[in-house]
Amino acid sequence: MIRKIIQIGNSWGVIIPLPILDLLKINPVMDKLEFSVEKDCIIVKKHKN
Repeated sequence: MIRKIIQIGNSWGVIIPLPILDLLKINPVMDKLEFSVEKDCIIVKKHKN
């Protein structure tokens, strides 16, 4: 899946489609995400409290 980066205020973001959130069981209202970088990849994980 290819997504475009969009400007949000002074930052940039990517819209995550609902089917992907559903697959990963991420509730966009309640859950937090954890970001990390490995080589040339951005890794996004559901943050475990």
